[in-house]
Amino acid sequence: MLYPKLNEARALIDLSGIWNFKLDDGSGFGDHWERAQLTDPMTIAVPGSYNDQKEGIDFRDHYGWVFYQRTIEVPQMLLEQRVLLRFGAVTHFAKVYLNGEVVCEHKGGFLPFEEEIKQFLRPGKNLLTVAVDNTVNMSTLPVGSESGGNMVGGGLLPEIPGVKARKQNAPNFDFFNYAGITRPVKIYTTPESYIADVSLVPSVEGSAARVAYEVAVVGAGEVTLTVRNENGEVVATASGAKGEFMIDNVHLWQPMKAYLYSAEVAFGTDRYEQSFGVRSIEVRGTQFLINGAPFYFKGFGKHEDSYFHGRGLDEVLNVKDLALLCWLGANSFRTSHYPYSEEMMDLCDREGIVVIDETPAVGVHANFGAMATGTPRDTFKVLNVREHHEEVIRDMIARDKNHPCVVMWSLANESDTTTFPDSSVEYYGALYDLAKACDPAKRPTTIVGVQNEYRKDKTLPMMDVICLNRYYGWYIYGGDLEAAKQALQMEMDYWQSIGKPVMLTEYGADTVSGLHLATPTMFCEEYQVDFYKMVHDVVDGCPFFVGEQLWNFADFATIQGTMRVDGNKKGIFTRDRRPKMAAHYLRERWLSIPDFGYKA
Repeated sequence: MLYPKLNEARALIDLSGIWNFKLDDGSGFGDHWERAQLTDPMTIAVPGSYNDQKEGIDFRDHYGWVFYQRTIEVPQMLLEQRVLLRFGAVTHFAKVYLNGEVVCEHKGGFLPFEEEIKQFLRPGKNLLTVAVDNTVNMSTLPVGSESGGNMVGGGLLPEIPGVKARKQNAPNFDFFNYAGITRPVKIYTTPESYIADVSLVPSVEGSAARVAYEVAVVGAGEVTLTVRNENGEVVATASGAKGEFMIDNVHLWQPMKAYLYSAEVAFGTDRYEQSFGVRSIEVRGTQFLINGAPFYFKGFGKHEDSYFHGRGLDEVLNVKDLALLCWLGANSFRTSHYPYSEEMMDLCDREGIVVIDETPAVGVHANFGAMATGTPRDTFKVLNVREHHEEVIRDMIARDKNHPCVVMWSLANESDTTTFPDSSVEYYGALYDLAKACDPAKRPTTIVGVQNEYRKDKTLPMMDVICLNRYYGWYIYGGDLEAAKQALQMEMDYWQSIGKPVMLTEYGADTVSGLHLATPTMFCEEYQVDFYKMVHDVVDGCPFFVGEQLWNFADFATIQGTMRVDGNKKGIFTRDRRPKMAAHYLRERWLSIPDFGYKA
């Protein structure tokens, strides 16, 4: 799905701003709130999660449906073209109405969807209503529990006769279930014969690049491409809906040194400009190569999370976060645990930040946290997520396939891969093949492994890169860094025998900013630094180890629970981006480690 752009052929209307809003009390659909102006509505900002925009626990922890509403007008001159309504993301299920009629429905809270709306429009003002459901359950991604309990609070909610507890929708994941219309809503137009999609797959051939392309169109006409460099100079041309072109004396897209070309696609009266970078990705033995050189990942798992916005798009914060990454000497992050906004991906393309792009398949584990019953269950038979999992893989790759910043796909985070290992192999083997089939560039593909009985894991060794979340020194041997070091070294010795690149995609310790102790113990800033020094002392001695992505870039919000005080505190920065001691330690370390050749 192409990102909407304004040009000579296409119009664009941004619907960001203040909308009307109302929590559904159970009568929203029965009383047909979509057919008329909401009564006694609140104001709400779009884009943005709704949870922190108003006060009250019943608002912040609302469970179920909410209704957004506003009026729209489309200029008469635009009605000669196709008119589409596009949502960047709505978490987690959306029903869209125009003048009381159903336009579309969409499941999944982190990827875009759109629909043609000209047939629903009336002259003048039109009533746009979006009903949004934040429910997570055993068929959604991320996974949740509607029976109570959660992985953070621990265990199931008690059932005491006579006590009526507030119904909760508990996530099987350790971040707050921010919801609503979290990314931009736009109306855009195209000619009736239009460009539907563009795929660009560069390959490096010495000082030149060969770029295979394919343009999907609707209607009759000829496709032409004009390729320009960053100075606006034409460097290649092509014609036809499918083919290839050459770029001589090519400028490579390099980590932390980006260079972007643009392909201007013309078809009839339609026009679209697609940016791209030329770079190669390869896994060879135990190395991860970018442009033929062994790359070393330095960075983080992150979250789209900030005060007031929740998970809503915040472009100022995106710019700030990448500036802090550069200050640290980092070069990469993982979109834990869902695809990030298209605006962030574009920014990473421009800034040269390397990205591991992850689906929202977090909590795919029927034996983890509150969902554990004491009797092991086959996750892939208990959870009804496979069809949706396949859908989000297709949609994520379709959305992000042209981004040079994306070097690897992550199919899931901390899924169950050892309780019933053969079921995991069957499930993720098929998804691995699907990702390869969907991606014209055939990027490396992985799954991020949970702390488990790793010798029983048959799924991780199937992946192109072995990505591990490990908490020796925190959840295991917490407070005993010497024992943690021994355990981590034993595991690294095991993975060396597999013969593939290995990296840590999570490792960290909750740390309260400002808590200092002369004798480091858990939760103080000194312990966080010592924790990272312990891990790095082990992995620096592993020639097959290709990267360190810490958990987490910044503190973030979670559900209420006895394990969390005002959220997860594993950040190197506080939630408002103030550095802890560990940030200064990492800056000194990472500025001394080159992006390439560290483990050559």
